[in-house]
Amino acid sequence: MFLPLHDSAPLRVIRFQAVTAALVAINVGVFLLLRLGVDEAAVQAAAFALGVVPAVITARAVLDPALQAVPDVVTLFTYMFLHAGWLHLLGNMAFLWVFADNVEDGYGHLGFIVFYLACGVAAALAHAFMNPDSPLPLIGASGAVAGVLASYMLLFPRSRVWVLLFMRIPVRLSALWALAGWIGFQVLSALLGGTPMAGGVAWWAHIGGFAAGLLITFMMRRPLMRRLGGQARAR
Repeated sequence: MFLPLHDSAPLRVIRFQAVTAALVAINVGVFLLLRLGVDEAAVQAAAFALGVVPAVITARAVLDPALQAVPDVVTLFTYMFLHAGWLHLLGNMAFLWVFADNVEDGYGHLGFIVFYLACGVAAALAHAFMNPDSPLPLIGASGAVAGVLASYMLLFPRSRVWVLLFMRIPVRLSALWALAGWIGFQVLSALLGGTPMAGGVAWWAHIGGFAAGLLITFMMRRPLMRRLGGQARAR
């Protein structure tokens, strides 16, 4: 739908988005580790070993012991750091880099880690709930990132964001319209797609992560706004 390039909301509390930078570095590092000098069969095995397989999470199937690297519950966290390809990785990291720094500013470094992981877990559980018999592994940071987008939308609705609309046209939009449009597109795609993972995109994971981010930030909005100085105004 669009690729974010830059936003207008300044950091107010922290000096640097250390956790956001670390998440980007870890995701890129894991991707390179699995892709460089490793054959496709090993990459697929890693997706099953560390990704979320809905049928396994819902106890409707058992993962091949040869593929089980960590307990099933741990995959609710490890799946967030795997990506299917360069475009998958770069898209997620672009959204994370543009929007997560201000959310980290509001939650603080430690609080942001907890928030990010919680949104990622919620996204995986939403996907598994909507697709309980699926034997296909869910991978990618997009569910957790969706939670970040929801939080940013609540805290910085007046911020202005430069995006590449349809990946081609540079446009400056309000964060509220851009991110409301993003989640609207996810919901519409999920409803029209026919399956929870139509076209290889886990729409319901995006929706679940966004809902979690919206709920957590709504409940924490007062202390977050106090920390950010009373109101998150855009420059």
